[in-house]
Amino acid sequence: MMKTALYLRVSTDRQEVENQLEPLTTFAQQRGLEIVKVYRDTATGKNSDREAFKQMLKDAHRHNFDVIVVWALDRLSREGMSRTIQLIEMLQRMGIAVISYSEPYLDTTNELARNILLAVVSTLAKGERERISERTKAGLARLKKSGKKLGRPEIDLKKRAEAIKLVEGGMSMRKAGQQLGINRSSISNWLKAGEKRGGRNG
Repeated sequence: MMKTALYLRVSTDRQEVENQLEPLTTFAQQRGLEIVKVYRDTATGKNSDREAFKQMLKDAHRHNFDVIVVWALDRLSREGMSRTIQLIEMLQRMGIAVISYSEPYLDTTNELARNILLAVVSTLAKGERERISERTKAGLARLKKSGKKLGRPEIDLKKRAEAIKLVEGGMSMRKAGQQLGINRSSISNWLKAGEKRGGRNG
């Protein structure tokens, strides 16, 4: 029997993650899969900073299981097709298959199905990257046409010197920023840069 992990995820605490448990358990048992661990997250799938998800990947590296079963592919990740295919391919290299309960075509335990799936998802990911690139170019062209400068804003050296002088004189970064019309993070970065230069000179 293939050792199996169930990954359950919902986006908010108003949803019940346990609603996915019984169907996935039954599904795995019908497939003759041995469930060794269940991972649960109540978090958005738009980033990978999910506690159970991160633990599952660590356990995958240790090869604690052979298969991950999810309710649907978007439960695993909603970071876009490019990121999703990278994730599937990474798991594949570790020898971990992915099966989707609600998407029968997503079953990487089958070599033919896996190759077809990766080809299709790769094509979708390429299209997604091209659309993002087109939107970015269109946005930059619009800003340029409106006369807005692109890139990082120029640093006002006089204001930087004044801000550093005020803070070193005892004023808080927040107050110095308000007085000079500069955000606190810029002042903090300038001070850190000065400390690094001082450290190298010493």
